[in-house]
Amino acid sequence: MPDRQDLIMPPSSATNIGCSLSAVKQSEQKFFELIESLPMVAVQGYNKKRQVVYWNEASRRLYGHTREEAQGQLLEDLIIPDYMRAGVIKAHRNWLYKNISIPAEEIEMKHKDGRLIPVYSSHVMIKQDTGDCEMFCIDISLQEQKKAREELYKMANYDDLTQLPNRRLMEVELSARLIEADRMKRAVAVVFIDLDNFKLINDTLGHHYGDKLLRAVAEALKTEIRSYDLLSRFGGDEFVLLLFDFDGAEQIHELLRRLIYKLDQGFVLDGECYQVTASFGVSLYPDDGGTVAELMGNADAAMYQAKEGGKNSVCFYTSEINDRLVHYQEVTALLRRAIAVDSLQLYFQPQIDLKCGGVGSCEALLRCFDENSQAVSPTVFIPVAEKSGLINRIGNWVIEAACKQLKAWQGTALEKIRVDINLSGRQLTNQHLADHILQTLQNHGLTPAQLGLELTENEVFGGDEGQIRQLERLKRAGVHISIDDFGTGHSSLVYLRKLPVCSIKIDRSFLHHAMKNDGDMAIMQAMITVGHRLGLGVVVEGVETPEQDNLVRELGCNQAQGFLYARPMPADQMPTFLAGFGSDN
Repeated sequence: MPDRQDLIMPPSSATNIGCSLSAVKQSEQKFFELIESLPMVAVQGYNKKRQVVYWNEASRRLYGHTREEAQGQLLEDLIIPDYMRAGVIKAHRNWLYKNISIPAEEIEMKHKDGRLIPVYSSHVMIKQDTGDCEMFCIDISLQEQKKAREELYKMANYDDLTQLPNRRLMEVELSARLIEADRMKRAVAVVFIDLDNFKLINDTLGHHYGDKLLRAVAEALKTEIRSYDLLSRFGGDEFVLLLFDFDGAEQIHELLRRLIYKLDQGFVLDGECYQVTASFGVSLYPDDGGTVAELMGNADAAMYQAKEGGKNSVCFYTSEINDRLVHYQEVTALLRRAIAVDSLQLYFQPQIDLKCGGVGSCEALLRCFDENSQAVSPTVFIPVAEKSGLINRIGNWVIEAACKQLKAWQGTALEKIRVDINLSGRQLTNQHLADHILQTLQNHGLTPAQLGLELTENEVFGGDEGQIRQLERLKRAGVHISIDDFGTGHSSLVYLRKLPVCSIKIDRSFLHHAMKNDGDMAIMQAMITVGHRLGLGVVVEGVETPEQDNLVRELGCNQAQGFLYARPMPADQMPTFLAGFGSDN
């Protein structure tokens, strides 16, 4: 500690070193020794005129002024920001003349270079009764705490990858803007943005490239929006754009057209150009909702409508979208209840062997019933199951239920009948599907030949190598694999030759038209011929009349399925049907 004479002290504090110190002066000396020994605590002393009379080393480190530079300077000229000058002078006078002390608080003081330093500042007045009082300010730097708080705030409110506001901050900002919009009678637009087919890029190239692409997309979108609009990353490949102070829907359309064009230019990553598109869903306040949750939900629904409409487009929320959303939610809830209480049911429709007249297999068709025991059409609940992600749970239930039924039929007249179940494309993406099917068969003491799988053309032809390998493994094990609704998708006869397929099922629409049109008759006959030449069995669906039955027999189909022979029926009706069918044939 510097010698007491080296400190900046008011004349009233000067002492004769040779004289014995009084108790008060000893106390003062200890006080100064204490505050000088605190390296992290900045202490400054000021006289009645607010001139510096004491300035410790910690004050120099905190504020940049040396003890010599600070001596005699006014408090308000030295470290007080301009906007605080009047308040500080008033507070000091109130303490001197009205005995109103200055409360301790977090404030920002001015550094020598002009920047603001956050400190926790408290004050002590000594010798107040002598008429020569002095005020000491004790400041503790909060720079590290402020930096830590800023980092925590950033972590909590900004996306680490894109540096955009995250979902939390976006929702807080939207909530505040809705209050302002209500007061000012202005509109607010919520735009939900979802990149199209981003998962394919991410899975093909890896997450490293996926992250790079997300950063590039964020930068591209930011260049087209106004400074007072807010772009945030909602999560994954989804962004949310909040638009304020705009003149009608056309201005929104114009902005989103620019965004679509911007994305359409592609992105160069490590020398390679990658294309990406996005679907945009828009909801407007107050027309489409009055809360954050309503506006977000409706913009999300509109975005999904844009995807269903072909992607790379803009869709504004409408009441019709709401009706579809309500319907989707109702069917989703119905499916969840059905799974929870095990109220799903399999119906079975026999497939007739046209050569021997017997029943060699049957298709298992899933049925779902509402709370009033009314059947819900598969055309209604299957798309919802696909979209909601419930299809995997439902698919696993179907595999298990089919195997249970096959087990129950063992030892009966039905034990030689194969059960064919429908498999969705999403189930096929499960890399453990083959293991699961074969293990389930084994658990029930069944052979793979007792089970068949039906997939549509698009699901089979669109599969990647891993999915094809799973089908190959299942076929090698003995599982019968069919292409359902053949001819309605994007058929590739060359590709068909390479696929692990046992049979094709010609869609009912071809049979219906073949009865009326020679051109459709020729197409159907060609499909049957190609199927046979490739060594595949051919099944025709939708046989409803004796004339259609005669036609499919003449064309050489192996099997037929339709209402002429049997409608789908519960398992307990199959023995009666089989007995009656056998006696009729």
